[in-house]
Amino acid sequence: MKPIHMTTIKFPEIQLQTRDAHKLRGYFGHLFQAHSPLLHNHYENGAFRHRYPLVQYKVLHGTPTLVALEEGADLLTSLFLKIKEIRIGDTLYAIHTKNIVSRQVAVGYTDELIAYGFQTLWMALNQENYKTYISQDVKTQAAMLNKIIIGHILSFFKHMNLFLPPEHRLIAKTHTMPKKVRFKNQPMMAFAGSFLVNAVLPEDVGIGKAVSRGFGTIKKVD
Repeated sequence: MKPIHMTTIKFPEIQLQTRDAHKLRGYFGHLFQAHSPLLHNHYENGAFRHRYPLVQYKVLHGTPTLVALEEGADLLTSLFLKIKEIRIGDTLYAIHTKNIVSRQVAVGYTDELIAYGFQTLWMALNQENYKTYISQDVKTQAAMLNKIIIGHILSFFKHMNLFLPPEHRLIAKTHTMPKKVRFKNQPMMAFAGSFLVNAVLPEDVGIGKAVSRGFGTIKKVD
């Protein structure tokens, strides 16, 4: 098990739609673009930063939420007092109340299966494995998603500098329903539901694709 630094900022006075998460990302990425590529996952030359996003923008239960890990958590904490307003489309929201929580959270392997639910849709598939997925029967599709989510969790661990020894093998079982979603103005398939896995994961972080835009946000369930 490894402790990692996590900072969460919420704006409880503002109510947005889940689909507005990418607008949050655009606003803050532009507002603080001079501070760090961590805020928008692009370098100064415009090249994409091919790493797990350490700053993520979400709308959870209607509340705009910023979640950051490790050096992203330190950065977000330092910028907290500078956040005075948020512009979403043509609407400017003055910030009167904002909540910040900065803490150490545990990440790693465990001997027990833990249940997590997706608070936002999980983007499990890319163009290549989407074609494979839709060509399979239901049982094979389920097995495929089980394998994919293990890969997503191991990728998350890797970017947290956590590497499991061979004897610590992850086992996962997904319970999902496919949903249609538009991503970058393209129709895509994402998944709602939950999963079991023998791993400790921080609540409110994203797993899978497009997590900087709020997809794949998880929470423990009983």
